[in-house]
Amino acid sequence: MSKWSIEKSLNWYNQNNWIVGCNYLPSNAINQLEMFQKETFDAEINKKELSWARQLGFNSVRVYLHDLLWTDPIGFSERLNILLDICASLEIKPLLVLFDDCHRPYPKLGEQPKPVSGVHNSGWKQSPGMAIVNGIHEEQSNNLEIIRLKKFVTEILSNFKDDKRILMWDLYNEPGQFGIGDKSLTLLELTWEWAYEVRPSQPLTACLDGSVGEGNIKLNAENSDIITFHTYEGEKLQETIDKLKVHKRPLICTEYMAREFGSTFEFSLPIFKENNIGCYNWGLVAGKSQTHFGWSTILDLQKKKEGGKFLEDGDEIPEPEIWFHDILRKDGTAYNEKEVEFIKAITARS
Repeated sequence: MSKWSIEKSLNWYNQNNWIVGCNYLPSNAINQLEMFQKETFDAEINKKELSWARQLGFNSVRVYLHDLLWTDPIGFSERLNILLDICASLEIKPLLVLFDDCHRPYPKLGEQPKPVSGVHNSGWKQSPGMAIVNGIHEEQSNNLEIIRLKKFVTEILSNFKDDKRILMWDLYNEPGQFGIGDKSLTLLELTWEWAYEVRPSQPLTACLDGSVGEGNIKLNAENSDIITFHTYEGEKLQETIDKLKVHKRPLICTEYMAREFGSTFEFSLPIFKENNIGCYNWGLVAGKSQTHFGWSTILDLQKKKEGGKFLEDGDEIPEPEIWFHDILRKDGTAYNEKEVEFIKAITARS
């Protein structure tokens, strides 16, 4: 089976209310692995924080999975089902992400790194990771890795392909980022092939703007049922939207909102709503991922060529004067109460 027609994609989109939500990682997790591994999965924290998302008026969340989690498909599926049930009870439909080229390149199961104090996403892990992505491109990767990754994609899509709790699937976040470039194209091509072998009932996508490399962007444009994109710079938002309208398909911005770059809620949400575009800001609760600190903190740490202070469990999460991403603190209080009031007001009118 193949890509949805433009008519089918528009019909699906029009059956939903305005899709508005956030990229969600619970505050107790530094990355996707810690979110879902048996030892650290916390249903109560997910329930509490997702209820805060619903109070903001969000009806969807974007959640990253990880290929390594499929080494325990039964246990991982059980925990994913718990999360999906929590979301369903709150009338939130998740968008689930399979692969990701962003941030730290060498993922492994088990205990995850401690957060580096004041550093944006210091422990986020790529999936499946630069070494495997490059190896597949260079045909040096062990064939068992390709078999394993195909098993992950086809089995999770097959298991949940008709699950009405799931809004859609994002197959590969920002392929080519962090210096990988078009080397990710080989895995991206395989991922699209594997996904269409299953052809779940939910729409399939991978972002255009946000991906790196002409081949990656072209392939995603050719295969996505719904066109998705990322825009963190406010001044480029309308320009990006106008450019992508050529596809004549529904548009969803799956990453936006960096206060430092002008893509605030007050600026972005009216544009999304006026243009009937779904949207997911980055972050909900400022926790171990510390994405309320800016990208520059990553570069600052690299320039130092030395480790910073690690946060231990129970340590207070530091705060910058101006938050980059995220909306709430771990106790549910707002970084900016007026901002929260604005979000609630605009989502209430959807």
